Amino acid sequence: MLRITIILLFLSIAPAFACTNLIVTKSASKDGSVMITYAADSHRRYGYLFYHPAADHKPGDMVDLIHYENGKWLGQIPEVAHTYNVVGLMNEHQVAIGETTFGGLDSLQNQPGALPDYGSLMKLALQRAKTAREAIQVIAELVEKYGYASSGESFSISDKNEAWIMEIIGKGKYEKGAVWVAMRIPDGYVSGHANQARITTFAFQKKNDWSNLKQEVYHSPDVISFAKAHGFYKGTDATFSFSDVYNPINFGGARFCDARVWSFFRSINSEIRNNISYTNYALGNIVYGSTFADGTANPNSFASNRLPLWIKADAPIDIQQVMAAMRNHFEDTPLDMRDGIGAGPWHCPYRWRPMTFEIDSVNYIHERAIATQQTGYSFVAQSRSWLDDLVGGIFWFGVDDADACVYAPMYTSISKIPSSYAFETGSMIEWNDSSAFWAFNMVTNWCYTRYDLIHPEVEKYQSELENGFLKKVSEIDAAAVELLKTDRSKAQQYLTNYSVTTGNQLVQDWKAFFQYLFMKYMDGNMKESADRKLLDNGNDKGIPKKVTHPGYSEEWLRLMMMNTGFRYLAPEGEH
Repeated sequence: MLRITIILLFLSIAPAFACTNLIVTKSASKDGSVMITYAADSHRRYGYLFYHPAADHKPGDMVDLIHYENGKWLGQIPEVAHTYNVVGLMNEHQVAIGETTFGGLDSLQNQPGALPDYGSLMKLALQRAKTAREAIQVIAELVEKYGYASSGESFSISDKNEAWIMEIIGKGKYEKGAVWVAMRIPDGYVSGHANQARITTFAFQKKNDWSNLKQEVYHSPDVISFAKAHGFYKGTDATFSFSDVYNPINFGGARFCDARVWSFFRSINSEIRNNISYTNYALGNIVYGSTFADGTANPNSFASNRLPLWIKADAPIDIQQVMAAMRNHFEDTPLDMRDGIGAGPWHCPYRWRPMTFEIDSVNYIHERAIATQQTGYSFVAQSRSWLDDLVGGIFWFGVDDADACVYAPMYTSISKIPSSYAFETGSMIEWNDSSAFWAFNMVTNWCYTRYDLIHPEVEKYQSELENGFLKKVSEIDAAAVELLKTDRSKAQQYLTNYSVTTGNQLVQDWKAFFQYLFMKYMDGNMKESADRKLLDNGNDKGIPKKVTHPGYSEEWLRLMMMNTGFRYLAPEGEH
């Protein structure tokens, strides 16, 4: 009954949109790049590539604020003199931003009269900041001046040298603005967040010195005093925990949210993988001990067995590992979604929503993995300090479920994006044959029907394409660097042509791939093929060479026959 009560409590505060961010710092990556990821998960979000070209603005020019989730016009604020080129959620200076919504305390989720929502803050920060620190400053100053029109958010903010987590929640009806804290991930470490605030204690700063590169924590000056003034916290400043005060951990925060971070951490760190305490936490078993894992006192009775905010990987991480982490369904863990009758006869690691349900007055749940069917788009943003900014930033972009997307390289200095990924090419309620989103959804949704048969083919082609892009990018980098020596504009056009051509061609290739998969696996059969082509029987009449009937496994057949009595019993000797 305690478990059920905790689940129901979580349901009352669960965020409407669920996303995942992974963060890899410079010295933690194999090639020295800084990487952050983002899966924009929503059942209403159409996956397309944002594009805001660099522009100069006149005094008095205004910028419209459009709500990231529902498209509502929120108002206007003054424009700045110059805004930077933004492709997706990464700009020409290699600054990238991702987010996850944690919601937080009910009384702080709505702020009358506030203008920018979290999506507007991400866009404005990218248009106005050359570094991650500048992006944090832009966000902080905007919410102080114009308020904050969203619930609690965790941001990943990176540039070519650093990666940060910034967590923010509004002040509700009490005051205009927000309370927030930002912490730099130590170089050589990795982190992540997934709809649960993660920053606990931090070193309180006397002031935010934005020019001091040694300062590793920034925060609103009243981040602690505001909580005390309104009865959210009564302890000492030294033991104040942002997450535990503004977004207290519960069963759902551990099982549905932090478990996704755990799945990434355990894949790269043996201590996390082998520590049963962290596994129990991911299962939703929260401990409130008198001390934390590091032995320090826990006078406020906060959760004491939480995941660390950051860890070191056992070995440097490459971009393929990061992409693979975005495709995780808790494989080979106690939460493996390929197991159980819910996975169906084809071991599909997906469960249709709702995530929680009741049977005979007992509450149950489905797992929430990183890879999920309702992803609008996802990305791996790669910032590379050894290259000129025009070449260094790559926004590896994919639409629909990350498990079956293909991450296409978009250089962030480009002056145009592929039409297949543009806002105007389709929508969530409008089909367009040229749309990347609909092309990938066709393959993904077909894959769900017979996952363990179709997915290996998807994974093989996905890997082939992405490895080809990674190899080609090194050649494109070198050619662009040569062009930079004589003509910067030609280098930009070269990168634009490559990104646009690659993106549009990928969509065409993926549509053809869907046609092949559909023909091969239609009607529950499987036709013989080679190199993604269906084979003729040799008579040149379009008749398949061989058709097989994979059928159900013995295990599934046994399940099908349970409780059916004599209905399906065949006479002895009859088949």
